[in-house]
Amino acid sequence: MKEFHIVCNGLKLHAKLEKPEAEKCPLAIIFHGLTGQMEEEHIKAAADTFLKAGIAALRVDLFGHGQSEGEFGEHNLLKWIDNGLCIVNYAKSLDFVTDLYITGHSQGGLLTVLIAGLKHDDFKAIIPLSPAINILDAARYGMFFGTRFDPEHIPDYFELEGAKINGDYFRIAQMLHLEDFVKAYKGPVCIIHGDDDEAVPVQYAYKLQDMYSDCSLQIVHGDDHCFTRHLDVMVEKLAEFIEKVK
Repeated sequence: MKEFHIVCNGLKLHAKLEKPEAEKCPLAIIFHGLTGQMEEEHIKAAADTFLKAGIAALRVDLFGHGQSEGEFGEHNLLKWIDNGLCIVNYAKSLDFVTDLYITGHSQGGLLTVLIAGLKHDDFKAIIPLSPAINILDAARYGMFFGTRFDPEHIPDYFELEGAKINGDYFRIAQMLHLEDFVKAYKGPVCIIHGDDDEAVPVQYAYKLQDMYSDCSLQIVHGDDHCFTRHLDVMVEKLAEFIEKVK
């Protein structure tokens, strides 16, 4: 394993890269979610699944999360998009990489959709895990994980799980139109989602599936947002999709 930093516009992003013994191989970029980090069990499980399939795994802590630089309360989706673009460019610079995959959980799943749209010709396949596309609706309608706010008069700072987050987080989310990003990516997509997800209701997964031209939806029955009940099933569905598209 290589542990290092990817420098993105002067900001150090904590990264870990693991690869199989093959001289050349594909690489999967793996994003965590809001308040998460690269060492969560479901993130490590995804990385291990790619490695077992002969695909290198690049995990990165994004702005304000884990061991990366940046204050959590100052992060937003534009900063994460900027991070994502830097990470993809880094991955493309590696001389052993033959193909690129991208996956992410929750807000990282939303980021996967956004980056795939922006870099639509770079990925062999994408796998959003419990993708939190409802964040965009929450910002527009003023209901964020059970807390109400006025979407027309967003406060400078907003309380989230005991921490403050800049109101610009919601202002930016309001202006992102998911359809534009989805329409740009024509490759294979696999969404994996628990049907007992308390943070991102499963109907959002069905909505996202319908928006893509080549998308399968794999439901993990009885599981929650982070696949804490049936992580083995999530891994199995991920492995099956990888084997199908690699």
